[in-house]
Amino acid sequence: MTDCFVATFYQFASLDDHVVLRDRIEARCQDLGIRGIILLATEGINATVSGTRTSVLELLDFLKSDPRFAELSWKESSSQGHPFRKLRVRLKKEIVTMGVPDVDPARLVGTYVAPKNWNALLADPDVILVDTRNDYEVEIGTFQNAVNPNIRTFRELPAWCKANINAGKQPKVAMFCTGGIRCEKSTAYLKEAGVEEVYHLEGGILKYLEDVPAEDSLWEGQCFVFDERVSVGQNLEIGDYQLCHGCRRPLSESDTLSEHYVRGVSCHRCIEETTPEQKAGFAERQRQIDALRSQG
Repeated sequence: MTDCFVATFYQFASLDDHVVLRDRIEARCQDLGIRGIILLATEGINATVSGTRTSVLELLDFLKSDPRFAELSWKESSSQGHPFRKLRVRLKKEIVTMGVPDVDPARLVGTYVAPKNWNALLADPDVILVDTRNDYEVEIGTFQNAVNPNIRTFRELPAWCKANINAGKQPKVAMFCTGGIRCEKSTAYLKEAGVEEVYHLEGGILKYLEDVPAEDSLWEGQCFVFDERVSVGQNLEIGDYQLCHGCRRPLSESDTLSEHYVRGVSCHRCIEETTPEQKAGFAERQRQIDALRSQG
């Protein structure tokens, strides 16, 4: 199976023409044979795409030709074959859903900290380190001494911050997430709330795992990613988790031994969350996938 080049990127920018832009980007991706997920909203773009190295870099050059994306940067990795089955270019209200109006990272945001300087920041005993990701992501890996807000969705983070971070006491807060987009928005939220010293990991966990040597790393476990790789570790090597296609959460090998695990249908986490009709639909979907795979 041929290696695929995978690029993950986002950019907060004012995109009043995001509907027209969607058609242009989709057409360019199709011409280049690119797959992946691209989200567009009036606040910017958020994407992970795969293809040949040449085709993905051509797409990135195409995007950077738009002055609003001129500073676009990305994290890159590789995958055995496409980690996506198809291309999806979607219009959204937010490129990462927080549900709080008037939070604009393009206008106000926390201080970026490069991966090489992240460990030094965390050595400060006065810093509160907050993992802004969902509970199932934190479960398979996080930074040493990080606070887990135990949220199921990013929408729950503002309420947690309001209850647990007192802006009046002016704490030092450091935040991180997978690729940087959620912590960029959450630091913007804290800045709007009046917290002055707010920091976030530039490029997210993925950039840290890529840049910081294993012997110096403060990361423990693996990092969940939202594609068919499921998880990555040091140097962005593909991890050993698989995905429950019933709830889209990561599963370890021991999780698949649960009596509630049915491939493509359910796991111990979601067995009570879906209806019999939904499970039947998942089972039929898995049957169709297996049939297509058997046909090559």
